[in-house]
Amino acid sequence: MKGLERLTNTELIALIQLAKTQAEEGQVCDRILQLALANPHGFAVHICCESGHTVSLGDTACIFPLMSVIKTFSLLYLLEHFGAETVFQWVGVQPSDAPFNSLEQLITDAGHPRNPMINSGAITLADKLPGNDASQRTLLFCQWLNKLAGCHLTLDEVMLASVRATRSKANQAIANYLAETGHLQNPEIALDIYEQICCLSGRVEDLAQLGKLLACENNLLSAQHRQIVNAVMLTCGLYEASAQYAVQIGLPMKSGIGGGLLAIVPGEGAIACYSPALDSIGNPVGAIAFIAALSQNLELSIFG
Repeated sequence: MKGLERLTNTELIALIQLAKTQAEEGQVCDRILQLALANPHGFAVHICCESGHTVSLGDTACIFPLMSVIKTFSLLYLLEHFGAETVFQWVGVQPSDAPFNSLEQLITDAGHPRNPMINSGAITLADKLPGNDASQRTLLFCQWLNKLAGCHLTLDEVMLASVRATRSKANQAIANYLAETGHLQNPEIALDIYEQICCLSGRVEDLAQLGKLLACENNLLSAQHRQIVNAVMLTCGLYEASAQYAVQIGLPMKSGIGGGLLAIVPGEGAIACYSPALDSIGNPVGAIAFIAALSQNLELSIFG
């Protein structure tokens, strides 16, 4: 029996309680008014294994926006459509030690986004999504994900309106600089697409099903593209804390300020968590604590 399948309900309940206690140290994102309404004590987890075995506990009916977790899948989508050589002309794969919305980092790098998991890289890739306009590009991307993973993502229009009402000045500055340096054609369209895809929303089960695509061999995706995405998640997915958690936890992961966290256990399955209280970097405190304890207890690290 593989690591994830050895998990008992008793262990799981204890780990969730630990996560909830840790989450008290975090704060819900208040820059976007709709995100500020989230229950800081909320927690949900869904684990889906290669064998078909699943585990689901907590506030699993809660629907939340994927926010930056979607960056993982816009990278995957473009790799599948255009190939690695083209995609990595648009963005790099180097980790960043600056915050995810750093304009200074982008200027230092002469306008070439350091990696796809920070905002400059994700806005650049949003600009490359196939389709005629922002709404169609978002819809095609969402339909592709739902068909591929059997999940049920939808665009949260209320969340999108809230994001637009308090548009990030940092993201606007990043998009403008990307346009100035020739990395974007139209910063307004790129930002619109980026904001829309970040507001694609679902439950932890939907996120885990997406993660399973990356965790397990399948005939739907290129094995090379899966490997690339997992590697970039490991080194860049938790922003400037990525190296710390690669050592401590040893799993490819991606977080979002909406409270979502996806962890990949290659060859075994995926773990999706929802825990909206964040640390100062923008990672969900409870979810990170949960995955760290789970990885240690079940010896899940890919370096084990």
